[in-house]
Amino acid sequence: MFTVRRSADRGHANHGWLDTYHTFSFSTYQDPAHMRFRSLRVMNEDRVAPGQGFGTHPHADMEIVTYVLSGALEHRDSMGNGEVLRPGEFQRMTAGTGITHSEFNPSKTEPVHLYQIWLYPERKGLTPSYEQRRFDAAGRSNRWQLVASRDAAEGSLTIHQDAQIYLADLAAGVELTHRLEAGRHAWLQVLRGEVVVAGERLQAGDGLAVSEEQAISLTGGTAAEVMLFDLA
Repeated sequence: MFTVRRSADRGHANHGWLDTYHTFSFSTYQDPAHMRFRSLRVMNEDRVAPGQGFGTHPHADMEIVTYVLSGALEHRDSMGNGEVLRPGEFQRMTAGTGITHSEFNPSKTEPVHLYQIWLYPERKGLTPSYEQRRFDAAGRSNRWQLVASRDAAEGSLTIHQDAQIYLADLAAGVELTHRLEAGRHAWLQVLRGEVVVAGERLQAGDGLAVSEEQAISLTGGTAAEVMLFDLA
């Protein structure tokens, strides 16, 4: 079963300094029909204006993954981490028993375009931790690149949940397949460009929930970048 979540149907708020879209219920956007998908709780696409950002705020018992498409995002947290996240880099933060952090666009001229993703952890009360890593773009050219997993396979980031996160850059006309083991589910998020899946044309911002299928196959309609979640 394939269920499309169109970009235009997402929750949306423009605060001037922040232009944000919510695939699932978040903040003032609440839709009982779109609360989560499996362990995937938040899929926010954010554009933050130059010199603006999220002030210090708390999190607990959540796996938080951030991916920057363009621009840069400066991160500081109560664990003592202070890093700048740039395109091609992934950040994973286990909030666990509790952390505070801030996220800021350090540029005076360029907005930052990013996705922030939250997954429920496999258990509450984990020790807070942080990872950031750059992944070689050649490793996802017309193929799946594992960027996060429970066991840190293939040099991926560690997430404390039975989930794998993949990236792929797909050229127009190229087909790519990901097989699902029995009982597994998938979420596909189109980050850039356009792909075709199960006869549906998906564009940037569109998502696709996959259940009770043996595989998901997609073909580049244009050059595209996608993120795939393989979930219990």
